[in-house]
Amino acid sequence: MLLNLSNHPSAQWPAAQKGMALQHYGSVVDMAFPAIDPAAGHDEIAALAAKYAVQCCETLAAHEETGFASAVHIMGELTFCYCLVAMLQKEGIPCVASTTRRVAKENKTGEKTSLFSFVAFRLYPAMVKR
Repeated sequence: MLLNLSNHPSAQWPAAQKGMALQHYGSVVDMAFPAIDPAAGHDEIAALAAKYAVQCCETLAAHEETGFASAVHIMGELTFCYCLVAMLQKEGIPCVASTTRRVAKENKTGEKTSLFSFVAFRLYPAMVKR
C-alpha cells in the first residue's frame, strides 16, 4: 500500500501516477497533509511529525497487503517532511516523493504557465550520519 501524505488526493493524480502506484503498491490510501504554521519552531514540527509517524505506522499496519511493498508518499512543507521521513526511516518504512517534468509555455502576451507531467516515484535517500 502507498500511503499518500500530501495536499494532492490520489483521486486527482494523473493516470500515469495512479497506475504506477497501483502497480508497485497495490493500493493508495490518502492521509491529509497537516497545515504547518510558518512560525512553528523546531519542537512544534518535531512533535507534529512524531504524531504523524504514529498515524502512518498504524495506517500501514491496518492496510497490509500480501505481495506488495508499502511506502509513504510524502510531499509538502520541507522541514516537516524531513523530520517525518527521518522518523519513518528509523522504523524501516520507505518514503517516496513524486517526480515531475515541468514544461513552461509562454503565450503571446508573455504570460507563462507551467504544466507538470508525472515521471516516477523517487525513494528518499537514507539519512546519513556524520
